[in-house]
Amino acid sequence: MNLEIANILREIAYILEMGVTGKDGEDPKSKIGLIFKIRSYRRAADVIENLYPEIDELYKTEKISGLLKIPSIGKAIALKLEEYITTGKLRYYEDLRKDIPINVSEFMDLEGIGPKTIMKLYSNLKIKNISELEKAALGGEIRNIAGFSKKREEAILNKIEFFRKGKERRLIGEIYPLVKEIEDRLASVPGIRHAIAAGSFRRMKETIGDVDFLVAILAKTENATKAKIIDYFTSMPEVREIVGKGVSKAFVKLRNGVDADLLVVPEDSFGAALQYFTGSKEHGVAVRKVALSKGFKLNEWGVFDASENRIAGRTEEEVYQILGMEWIPPEIRENRGEIELALGKEGHQHKKKSSKGRAKLPQLIDYNDLRGDLQVHSNYSDGKFSIEEMAQIARLKFGLKYIAISDHTTSLKLANGLDGQELINQSNKIAEINEVNKGIGFHILSGAEVNIQKDGSLDIPNNVLDKLEIVGAAIHSNFSLPIDDQTNRLLEAAKNPSVDIIYHPTGRIINRRDGYPVNMIKLIETARDTKTVLEIDAHYNRLDLKDEHIRMAVENDVNLIIDSDAHHPLHFAFLRFGIGQARRGWAEKSSILNTLPFERLLDSLK
Repeated sequence: MNLEIANILREIAYILEMGVTGKDGEDPKSKIGLIFKIRSYRRAADVIENLYPEIDELYKTEKISGLLKIPSIGKAIALKLEEYITTGKLRYYEDLRKDIPINVSEFMDLEGIGPKTIMKLYSNLKIKNISELEKAALGGEIRNIAGFSKKREEAILNKIEFFRKGKERRLIGEIYPLVKEIEDRLASVPGIRHAIAAGSFRRMKETIGDVDFLVAILAKTENATKAKIIDYFTSMPEVREIVGKGVSKAFVKLRNGVDADLLVVPEDSFGAALQYFTGSKEHGVAVRKVALSKGFKLNEWGVFDASENRIAGRTEEEVYQILGMEWIPPEIRENRGEIELALGKEGHQHKKKSSKGRAKLPQLIDYNDLRGDLQVHSNYSDGKFSIEEMAQIARLKFGLKYIAISDHTTSLKLANGLDGQELINQSNKIAEINEVNKGIGFHILSGAEVNIQKDGSLDIPNNVLDKLEIVGAAIHSNFSLPIDDQTNRLLEAAKNPSVDIIYHPTGRIINRRDGYPVNMIKLIETARDTKTVLEIDAHYNRLDLKDEHIRMAVENDVNLIIDSDAHHPLHFAFLRFGIGQARRGWAEKSSILNTLPFERLLDSLK
């Protein structure tokens, strides 16, 4: 229920921003009052989306007093939450929707076209959804509205195209918890020996088209048991529609819109099937060519010799080994040099060799290797919890040894950015917390996420930044500058002696915006020469850097970090996606600085 309510609160905020205020008895009397009301709904949505336990469970035990204990929830919103929890409806929300009959949920996901623009389009052309918006733009109707132009009309069409592409694939972080839950549930079903989600999900791709579940059973399992497994899968509460099913296969559509398939295979073929269905397609084709070159045939059922005898297939390791290859981690199965290295051949600038001089695959960073998180936000700026709370949960729930508080700085007003004196005050507060907690094996680093201005300068002077333990710089504005200007902003920041890290270097938001144009070769070269660290932002809607950029950085000996960009304690869980992205970029532990103890980390910075 948390996600449902969060989405409704965000829609309310969006409609209010369009200028529709409704009649809830607490409408603002001024423009500033409206701004605060919009922010209140958005803050409440963020908190509730990340709330544990589910809000309806909290209400059952503590009623409205429990709702009022939730941070950022005042009486007006608490009453609305109570109404929705107890009735399944919210009259204020429904009245707003009647006042402005457009598909708000569609337009909310359309990056770069704000509520006021949508309201203007509705007022002039009665556009209520994205299909109608596209039709009007294609027909040249929008350019005739005051304040619009042919260029802006074309930009709207480009944004719609980007939006549609994004809808075809889901962010891995959106579906990861549900997929893992189904995976664990299948593993406990009687008769199932192994269960795993394969495909692009197992390869930790940043977006997922569909999910392939693979389960192994004993070879002599009766058809009746197979049928029970298929029936269990198709009757799960998450299933919205059964597309098809047979003796060993099932195809369903989940309630979140994702297609999910189940394949049941005998245990003796599980490794071969897992290798086959993990992909990528290009990797699979290349491995099958290796099998043919050795006189074998490889398919989803196993490795077969010339006499059609199955000689391997129970495990993936067995499959790769019989082909004379190292086992290849799923994240790098893209046919980008991993085949050659697994065979012991030189490939693609990777220099690692065994003691016998044989080329080897990289020893990728492990999912348990991170010791700290160097981009964490507190309620000093736009975070949801205090410094102490963020530190405590990082230590106790996620096993981290340190975090850096990197709150936003003065020019980012919407995020309550801190000025120089406030940063120094915060640094002093962090020192006090560390002193009180001395001996617990955890350290809080003082830091900041400073803004890179249009000309490449920073919004906080160096004499303040030099008093902090770690400084990251990021672009948050002027995204439309040409590539040379945009790149120069980043290069100037990297050359600044006070800047340790460039945060989320391309500014992309997956499925919503491409990010600003950057000459990555120049940035990587400058980062290497200036000893500036590049960040892999682990938030699943960013995963910035891309995997190919990570590999470029690794091959150029540029140091990297993996950060959660946490604004809420639960966001520390996103570190897993950043590690997956780093692995896809062939990063080893030695390339990621926050695998080090914090004392050695500080020694490794500028």
